[in-house]
Amino acid sequence: MKLHKGFTLIELMVVVAIIAILASVAFPAYQDYVVRSKIPEATSTLSTMRVQMEQCFQDNRSYATCNCNNTGNNFDVSCPATPGATTYTLQAIGKNTMAGFTYTVDQANAQTSTIAAPAPANWQSPQQSCWITKAGGQC
Repeated sequence: MKLHKGFTLIELMVVVAIIAILASVAFPAYQDYVVRSKIPEATSTLSTMRVQMEQCFQDNRSYATCNCNNTGNNFDVSCPATPGATTYTLQAIGKNTMAGFTYTVDQANAQTSTIAAPAPANWQSPQQSCWITKAGGQC
């Protein structure tokens, strides 16, 4: 009798099924991790620019002459309206894979965020009075 060596088709299919199950769990978690890793670009840029706006106010006694534009890899930061003498709002709008993410801060440090389509469905959230940093609208 001849001894056969190798794997049977059933054994290979079991291995493929196990890999598919692991991938179906790991891939969505990886995607959430990638999104979560890009959010600090917006929040740290907004925080830095808020300090710069306050320094500009100390120098000029008005926010009107302050620069509020910054371009990053995943977010563009700007003032949606011209800063006034005593008020401003900074807004970080996501681009590329972060499209749909919007973070804001104003002169009173009121932080808000809105996440809408085309952002991943598990991240989408109506306006919150905080900076959303985790899926499901968690701050």
